[in-house]
Amino acid sequence: MHNKTLGAVAAGLGLLALPSLTGCGSSDAKDSADTRTVTLVSHDSWAVSKNVLKDFEKRSGYKVRVLKDGDAGQAVNKAILTKDNPQGDVFFGVDNTLLSRALDNGLFQPYAAKGLDQVDASHRLDPSKHRVTPVDYGDICVNYDKSWFSEHKLTPPQTFADLADPRYKNLLVTENAATSSPGLGFLLGSAAKFERAGGWPDYWKKLKTNGVKVVDGWEQAYYQEFSGSSEGRKAGGDRPLVVSYASSPPAEVIYAKKRPATAPTGVATGTCFRQTEFAGLLSNARNAEGGKAFIDFLLTKEFQQDMPLNMFVYPVVKGAAVPAEFTQYGPAAKDPETMAPEKIAANRDQWVKSWTSLVLK
Repeated sequence: MHNKTLGAVAAGLGLLALPSLTGCGSSDAKDSADTRTVTLVSHDSWAVSKNVLKDFEKRSGYKVRVLKDGDAGQAVNKAILTKDNPQGDVFFGVDNTLLSRALDNGLFQPYAAKGLDQVDASHRLDPSKHRVTPVDYGDICVNYDKSWFSEHKLTPPQTFADLADPRYKNLLVTENAATSSPGLGFLLGSAAKFERAGGWPDYWKKLKTNGVKVVDGWEQAYYQEFSGSSEGRKAGGDRPLVVSYASSPPAEVIYAKKRPATAPTGVATGTCFRQTEFAGLLSNARNAEGGKAFIDFLLTKEFQQDMPLNMFVYPVVKGAAVPAEFTQYGPAAKDPETMAPEKIAANRDQWVKSWTSLVLK
């Protein structure tokens, strides 16, 4: 999930170039049409353990070919542009912030996956038509650098409102809502939070006055600007607050050269927005039957339990075990902000346009 910046979404569908997709596995054109090959199109954050994928291939008789191409927003837009002659059979990685764009453009065909009844209804955002299948969820939240706040004897912020407090002036870095999935999620979270309190524009005026820094994407924010990540410290990052994910602290622990006793970063739990990711059977898929089998596989406990430590997201299937590191260092938010897909669809593009004028100009 951590790679999912939205690229040139704001440029509009018609302006996006179509660079070639990078593939994993055979790229022979014959493979695409081979009824024993299932082609998955996704963003760069797609990951699965080799043994888990091999188990699926062995059981199903299908060979899986994976095409990765950059961030989620670009991948969605390219899939829409090529929907009449799709690059693959299944698309994974469209989330609730962009779901309406994919559905309105007829990107997917209906398929009710096996195991869907084991997914909580809150994640099933297309319940009548089943054009997409929920696969995972995560929370976009502000993370803080524990040691920085300790050294400065300052209590870390916990809520959206806290971030506008002068005590936290020039401390927050966030991603561009027009070019980044977490940046857009943070905007939507603020819109949900301040719907009745002057609206999100008033809130963002306060954040701008309080010195919020905006960069293009998550990698720049987290790895270059944020003082709490190991990479950010090396790069001289001086912002102890960053818009990231609730699962970022366990990632810091797991990937540390020497595993620390506690996570070096924390989560401001009152700043979270719930993000659900989906997979769908592409319209005009060459191997629809193989695509259906693969989507079923995504809801098996084997895949769901393998997913957290590969993509740092939470499983949607009831009873799927979550790694101890997640429970200890990065539990999901208890009361995240959410927004109905219809509301996102009705407002997203105008809000992003208004946000750009307000915050970046």
